[in-house]
Amino acid sequence: MDKQLNDAPCGFLTLSEEGSIIAVNRTLLKILNYEPKEIVGRHMNMILTIPAQLFCQLYFEPLLKLEQHIEEIYISLQTRDGEEIPVLVNAVARADGGLSVTECVLIPMRKRNEYENELLMARNTAQEALLAKQKANAELEMALEALKAKQEELLEINKQNQQFKLNTKRELELARKTQENSLTEPIVNDQIQIDAYYKASSELSGDLYGFYQIDEHRYGIIILDVMGHGISSALITMSLHPLFQRQITQGLSPGKVMKELDRHLHSLFQNDEEARHYCTAIYLEIDTARQKIDYVNAGHPPALWQGAGGTQNPLHTTAPPIGMFEDTVFQSSSLSYTEGGRLLLYTDGVMDPTASCYLFDLLKDHPDLPIADLKEQILTSLHDHKEAHHKSDDECFILVDLT
Repeated sequence: MDKQLNDAPCGFLTLSEEGSIIAVNRTLLKILNYEPKEIVGRHMNMILTIPAQLFCQLYFEPLLKLEQHIEEIYISLQTRDGEEIPVLVNAVARADGGLSVTECVLIPMRKRNEYENELLMARNTAQEALLAKQKANAELEMALEALKAKQEELLEINKQNQQFKLNTKRELELARKTQENSLTEPIVNDQIQIDAYYKASSELSGDLYGFYQIDEHRYGIIILDVMGHGISSALITMSLHPLFQRQITQGLSPGKVMKELDRHLHSLFQNDEEARHYCTAIYLEIDTARQKIDYVNAGHPPALWQGAGGTQNPLHTTAPPIGMFEDTVFQSSSLSYTEGGRLLLYTDGVMDPTASCYLFDLLKDHPDLPIADLKEQILTSLHDHKEAHHKSDDECFILVDLT
């Protein structure tokens, strides 16, 4: 192939009578991202999309045999990487040394909408040409009609799918707002300050928290993380929410609250073990008059208690996750304080329990920082940590200051 044709601003192909690629110019190789040895000798179908293969079989090849040339045919090529390239094809059949070959010029047409409109026009023109030739190829016409019906069917299915996606998106957005609206507001008084942060990794989250004032001196704080992410986990958290809200505001002990949540999860999946989900959770009841914290940690990452003197005590697991084992006993543990202190509760999207406790160090380095400023410091550290480790998970944490 001479240099002028090899580097022409369009693709060039020479095909055998059977459709095998005999020669290809550098321009087309660059468009398709192939080396010459990878496609020379292979059938033309290798560089065509599936619809284009069918189109060539039913229209391109029969018409070329009838007319010996074709002008302005639009088909789609497929690159090595699977990208679809619409092209305009002109082709001519000729004899070369006693063999019949087809030479094709392929001009890329990258505007898809124009390509689709031109493809419809080309198909209509082809149909008119076939009718003018007194329906010389009845089988081809029937195949094109069948293809048209399939295209219309696919268009209708695509339309239905698009509507379904819009409806689903609206429903997910409503569910997300419902989930966020269920979260409790910060509590601030002369005994305690409670604030929280929550961010779902997708539309819905498997993390949830709540904190409530039980009476004049008692406060209940809970944080949960349902196994997995997305809709199924979010549905489970939302089913748990009214239950733990009612149990906590009624003043049930941490052990009883966890037992009721555990019983609820077992009842949800009693007839379907494959769908079973478990949930890690930690619930604390803080009594500011007695200066005492009672808690149950059901398989959750350890909460951190930091005393007024800077001493840190992790609140480790006291029981397995809820929903995991039947007849689990949830025994509570206690922690007393005298001069106030600070609590940090979190889910594993904030800090992997197997990783270094970088937030524990942050709390130790800023013992007197107001809770609002500490929250911003944590968010900054969380952002830097995610940038370094490329994590994607639901994020949730609670900060509590006791005076």
